[in-house]
Amino acid sequence: AMGSKTIPLELDALIGFNGQVPFGLKLHPDMKHLIYPLGSFIVLKRIEDGKLEFLDGHSNNVSCISVSKSGSYIASGQVNFMGFQAPVIIWNYAERTIHVELRIHNTKVESVAFSPSEKYLVTLGGKDDCRIFVWNVETKQLICRNKASAQGHCLVVEYSKTDDTMFASGGSLTLRVWEFVNERILPTECWTNMLKRYVSCIEISDDNRYMYCATSSGDIMTIDVKGKVLSICAPGKAKFNHGINVLKLLESGDLLVGSGSGILALCSKTNFKPVREVQLENAVTSIAFSEGEEQFYVGTEEAQLYRLRFKDFAAELISTGHRSSVKDVALPHATSKLFATCSGEEVRVWMVGKPKEKLRITVPNVSCNAIDFMHDDCSIISAWSDGNIRRFGMKGQLMVVINNAHRQGVTAIAATKDGKRIISGGGEGKMHVWELLPHAYKILRIMVGHRKPVSCLKMKSDDKECVTVSSDGFCIIWDLVDFHPRQKIKTDTLFRTVCYHPDGYQIVTCGTDGKVIYWDVLGGTNIREREDTETGVYNSIHITKDGNHFVTGGEDKRMKVWDYMQGKITHISIPAGANITCTRICTLNRILVSASEDGGIWLWKFPHLAS
Repeated sequence: AMGSKTIPLELDALIGFNGQVPFGLKLHPDMKHLIYPLGSFIVLKRIEDGKLEFLDGHSNNVSCISVSKSGSYIASGQVNFMGFQAPVIIWNYAERTIHVELRIHNTKVESVAFSPSEKYLVTLGGKDDCRIFVWNVETKQLICRNKASAQGHCLVVEYSKTDDTMFASGGSLTLRVWEFVNERILPTECWTNMLKRYVSCIEISDDNRYMYCATSSGDIMTIDVKGKVLSICAPGKAKFNHGINVLKLLESGDLLVGSGSGILALCSKTNFKPVREVQLENAVTSIAFSEGEEQFYVGTEEAQLYRLRFKDFAAELISTGHRSSVKDVALPHATSKLFATCSGEEVRVWMVGKPKEKLRITVPNVSCNAIDFMHDDCSIISAWSDGNIRRFGMKGQLMVVINNAHRQGVTAIAATKDGKRIISGGGEGKMHVWELLPHAYKILRIMVGHRKPVSCLKMKSDDKECVTVSSDGFCIIWDLVDFHPRQKIKTDTLFRTVCYHPDGYQIVTCGTDGKVIYWDVLGGTNIREREDTETGVYNSIHITKDGNHFVTGGEDKRMKVWDYMQGKITHISIPAGANITCTRICTLNRILVSASEDGGIWLWKFPHLAS
């Protein structure tokens, strides 16, 4: 099926940033680019115009990142499956290429740090590895190694800002200063005077006299580097709630502090009391700035990026994102510049071309599995893991709740064109048809056919039938006039997704075997198969209103545009940083939306003219 002439898709925008990577947001010394992780990618975003580039080389999520002092190199580590190697990649920044891939840590790389001259890189493995390695960046050779800690678990390494022969490490119940002696690294435990602390971030003063250690208890330990002893722990009683996640030492000696409660504070060097502070929406995990600049950037755990002014801490929210896998994307039915996404306990509504959500709806401790716009585009219906169906207005107000709609959670949902009915699929495999009354609802019919969760549900354009696929391996076409399964289709694959051709006579399925299959609705017969060996597993399919093109997304991380009649791929996107969970076409705006497991939302230009 791979046409010889596939053209790359043009990326219009990307929403997303992994704010759970400690210190993941960086400002390049050239002052022109923000650098941050998303899935297995490192994103380079030009500040001036938002132009995006990607460093693509990791096989799994990036877990730590460091930029060398001059900005010539970026180092990044990743997580991997239990027992597998987790590589560290050193990137050549100017050429956007891999300088070297270092494969020695197991399962996770916890932290990486460059020496001030960029001669060395120190890397720290996670709790399944617990080792520290020092590498020569230029020769790409391993110089020395050691066990990270005698007890506890080491979380972070930080190099001296001026001395290539000294760095520090810290974590739970461990705090060490390391020195190079004859091609070896030797640790000295710091004496913290019986204080038991979990060190989350370390900053070393330029003159190497003091080391400032942020703790999960919300205070800062100052260590005298020469004597390796605690000199002071402050602020005493006025600790930061939910701990300090990130600490930045300014040239003045004052400290920027980012806390787990979302407070960002400028603390004076004398007593660490806040001089200025601002409350952000979520836990601060990154602070990025350049000395002498009037502004700096802050990243939070919930994927928000802020720009702040030093002089008054005025905070501007510049982008938002999902922190976990996006389950579903819904498009309005009339011409509109909106789309909606759901992930975890949230539904968000976005405006095309804006990097911040227009609306966020949260239902605590429940996860949203699927969403759809009612046809008048004035409300959104949503399927939840607690078994409820919730309908929200476009200001986020809850309009209707159908309690206990399904026993094992609601897994799929769609509405009819006239706005009078909702069709839902559940975790137990049943299909329910609901009638919406002005301020109430009633169940019209329960249809039985699947034995496992309904994973995808699509309406035929005349509302007289719908099609579902389930993890039981069946694709079922349902009669919505007489309420019964009209056609059951099974192959030796597991269907993941399905759609109707707008004329209603054909459906297209795809799933775990990399095949795209067209079926005749009336006879349930296989009309045509296209195999794309590249993709492997498909997770999503969506078709244009004119039926000329469809898009697919799956586990090769690429969005693909197909010509329906020819059954050929015409355009392919660059890979995302994680598996694609959902793909949608909005031909009116000439926009394609793909969403992925890392919470990323990618907007592409739709390459064909609508007929």
